[in-house]
Amino acid sequence: MTLEDLIVAARSHSASDLHLTHDQPPAMRHLGQLVYGSPLASGEAERMILDALPPLMRQRIDAGDDADFSMQTPDGLRQRVNVFRQQGHLCASIRLLRPEVPTLEDLDLPPAVRMFANQPRGLVLVTGPTGSGKSTTLAAMIQHINATRRCHIVTIEDPVEYMYTPKGCVIHQREVGSDTKNFASALRSSLREDPDVILVGEMRDFETISAALTAAETGHLVFSTLHTIGAANTVDRIINACPGEIQQEVRTQLSGVLKGCITQELLPLADGSGRTAALEILVATDAALNLIREAKAYQLPSLMQTGAKDGMQTLNLHLARLVQAGRVDYAAALERASDPDEFHGYLNL
Repeated sequence: MTLEDLIVAARSHSASDLHLTHDQPPAMRHLGQLVYGSPLASGEAERMILDALPPLMRQRIDAGDDADFSMQTPDGLRQRVNVFRQQGHLCASIRLLRPEVPTLEDLDLPPAVRMFANQPRGLVLVTGPTGSGKSTTLAAMIQHINATRRCHIVTIEDPVEYMYTPKGCVIHQREVGSDTKNFASALRSSLREDPDVILVGEMRDFETISAALTAAETGHLVFSTLHTIGAANTVDRIINACPGEIQQEVRTQLSGVLKGCITQELLPLADGSGRTAALEILVATDAALNLIREAKAYQLPSLMQTGAKDGMQTLNLHLARLVQAGRVDYAAALERASDPDEFHGYLNL
């Protein structure tokens, strides 16, 4: 048996992720829950992982580093693979990517998301925990631009996930590690490549944050992600990643370029047929940008509660609507609520 065989089997069970651990049964994530498969022979998981490693990734593993890479199975489907060591043995976590790039309509995203994708310039952030569907939402926005505009799109990813077929746009997809050294250097380089739209897979550090803000300031539409929950936490994370002496300058920069922030969580549907996203949306109105500039990000949740006319919504409001519509169970929604009291208020409990 090969790793490809396991991936095919996991996809046949509609799994979103596959985990391989030394001398343990393979584990698949189905509708957010882990399900174990049949046990493998001793050492089989590690052999599968080694056989699947590209030469460059094998060098990284041999040097003691982790390895991130994309993998395509013979059926043309793509996976995002992370290989790491645990107690001296190789393990792997594999994200099984959707067969096709989704559209905004496929994902049933709110109108504000389309509005963000239609912006000519600025910074749009998609945030949430690992496995919350950030990459899929970003892919849908890039695909919308690809279908509706005539421009140059540069993506910088680690690794490349969704592969786009150019429609109206020229698209260059660069992979960190093989096509470029890191996010920050690729982002700086992209400014010399005549881009209109830049996707930065993740704003991991000050250097990348600074380059992304500069790109947005100089007239580009920049998309990126952070592993944060909520607009206020996202703003604070960006500011706190910067040296103290320039934090006010960064607040001013951010308030000058931010167009919106989406926070999302994935929940299982009540009927067990799949998962759906609950979204919090901050639209960068003058009032929101002023709160960011004045270091009052903690007031952003209150602004979102009253900003429905601008396309804003809190995560708790969307969770309550999903419960009221019978799409998700109350218990699953309560588990994801950022403020249970606010969530209960929307349900009149």
